[in-house]
Amino acid sequence: MYNLILEKTAYTPDQLSGTDLPQIALAGRSNVGKSSLINTLGGRKKLAKISSTPGKTRSVNFFRVKPGNFFLVDLPGYGYARCSKKEREKWGQLIQRFLEDNTLLKAVVLLLDSRLEPQAMDLELSQYVKSIDIDLIPVLTKADKCKQKQLSNISNTWINILGL
Repeated sequence: MYNLILEKTAYTPDQLSGTDLPQIALAGRSNVGKSSLINTLGGRKKLAKISSTPGKTRSVNFFRVKPGNFFLVDLPGYGYARCSKKEREKWGQLIQRFLEDNTLLKAVVLLLDSRLEPQAMDLELSQYVKSIDIDLIPVLTKADKCKQKQLSNISNTWINILGL
């Protein structure tokens, strides 16, 4: 069990600085399970907000992880969310700034819904992360809602796409 402490929340690019520890980011579509993963790792149900409505995370949230002394960083989800196009563009700029201007970022954990075929936005993010030379760690979520054959097929598809 890890101790996760929400230490910082950033809504704008200028709020991203000021952390001095290594970081691992969690990225993925809205409603893919990023908040559920944070809550599971931290052993508390209300550490990160969970909602059936996509787009609940609207900021970059820095969780200090102990032991280990690093940050697990929850990024806003992309894809479907009930918000304006302007708001989605703002999130995109925030995420891009976080990824590009961050020497402390060691890896991006890309959460992928195992019930879905590869989505364009997931493919774009995975290619983008690789292009800026950051380690990418793909994780299939919602596996409990799939049959074993479907899970095997989607896993093999992502292995081929990502060249693993």
